[in-house]
Amino acid sequence: MTSQTTVKTLLILGASGDLTGRLLLPGLARLVAKGRAGGLSLVGAGSDSLTADQWRTRVSETFAAAEGAADGDGRAALKAMAESTEYHAVDVTAEGALAGLLGSLPGPVAVYFALPPHVSQLACEALHPDQVPAGTRLVMEKPFGSGAESARDLNGTLVRLVPEDHIHRVDHFLGKATVLNILGLRFANNFLEPVWNRDHIERVEIIFDEDLALEGRAGYYDGAGALRDMIQSHLLQIMALVALEAPATIQERDLRDAVSAVLRASSIKAPYASSTRRARYTAGNISGKDVPDYVREEGVDPARNTETLAEVQVAIDNWRWKGVPFILRSGKALGTKRKEAVITFRPVPHLPGGFSGLDSPNQLRIGFGPDTLQLDLDVNGPGDIFTLNRITLKSELNASELLPYGEVLEGVLNGDPLLSVRGDTAEDCWRIVEPVLRSWNRGDVPLEEYDAGGPGPEGWLAVPPNGSAKE
Repeated sequence: MTSQTTVKTLLILGASGDLTGRLLLPGLARLVAKGRAGGLSLVGAGSDSLTADQWRTRVSETFAAAEGAADGDGRAALKAMAESTEYHAVDVTAEGALAGLLGSLPGPVAVYFALPPHVSQLACEALHPDQVPAGTRLVMEKPFGSGAESARDLNGTLVRLVPEDHIHRVDHFLGKATVLNILGLRFANNFLEPVWNRDHIERVEIIFDEDLALEGRAGYYDGAGALRDMIQSHLLQIMALVALEAPATIQERDLRDAVSAVLRASSIKAPYASSTRRARYTAGNISGKDVPDYVREEGVDPARNTETLAEVQVAIDNWRWKGVPFILRSGKALGTKRKEAVITFRPVPHLPGGFSGLDSPNQLRIGFGPDTLQLDLDVNGPGDIFTLNRITLKSELNASELLPYGEVLEGVLNGDPLLSVRGDTAEDCWRIVEPVLRSWNRGDVPLEEYDAGGPGPEGWLAVPPNGSAKE
């Protein structure tokens, strides 16, 4: 079914940058190809002196790759948008510059800040409320601010310009299909929800391991690191979805209230040498490609001691989860790409005598991108009926026809903030990780090392890939 957009113009600031070329334009192209961005105009802007032809060429080349997913109408829409798009060379931090551009575009306008966080902050501070046309939506990339205080300041700046429900703090890992798949699994199965608590679950691990190294992104990543880049921005949100109480509806207010309640109850406990770990990769080989030491990657400052792998144990101090460790891990240049949540149940209190074979806790694995479900069970046989064997029930979950950034953009264009991070939640995520960052800066937690292409430092994870828990 085709959905009609209420936004008339998508304005991308930082249009010549990596984020725009690698993620935004492909996501928009799929959205247009599927007929789900009717009547939308695309405008690019940035400090780079691109010509109009150079910008149109960039858009056309990206859109051409989406033609295979389009019917005749979709291909016509892609061509029309690519031919009509504009580019404006402008310093958006200069007084009046962004306001003038906004006032010249057909509204409502969605302004996508595909810029470094400090530049986005300056651009917003250069705007005055009376310079922002009614209906304007502001779309902010992660990380949102550089800490709890700067996130509060940025929230204050944004809500002076537009209402909270017109602010979209992007988390592209929270695709609509992923969110609904987790909620459907949890709350549509009566056998599952009664055991979804501290009495029956031993621990929860949320793992986002990448088999990519820096890939030319040192300018951003070396100033962020794995804890800021992934755990603060994304994994805490996924943790909240796994842990939240049943909302009355899946409308944005009920759902985001439930997410906020989990994060308010969450913290990482000191001493951080026990509850957190950090490491960075050294030279190695990933899929036949040699990878240098992280500190020798172009653009890296070794003195920053930036971690490329982080693991933290989060405590959720409420009735349901008190005492259950939530272990969040993310890293780069690892040998196996893993994006999953692993829920490990407590072992049975007593196995009747006479049974033999495998006896380890049941696990439920929720995979992300593509979304999958695996449930490990111990059953009798085959062969000796008294011997228990591990079987795995597997299923693919619903997948979106859009790319992750296409889902994000569709929410922005249609005024649906469901996939956006609310202001109070963004601040809470920083509150949770800031004490750890301060501890790491003091050197309280050693910076370990691991070979690129390897599994990471020995003994970090309780749950290995596609295996049972270590005892």
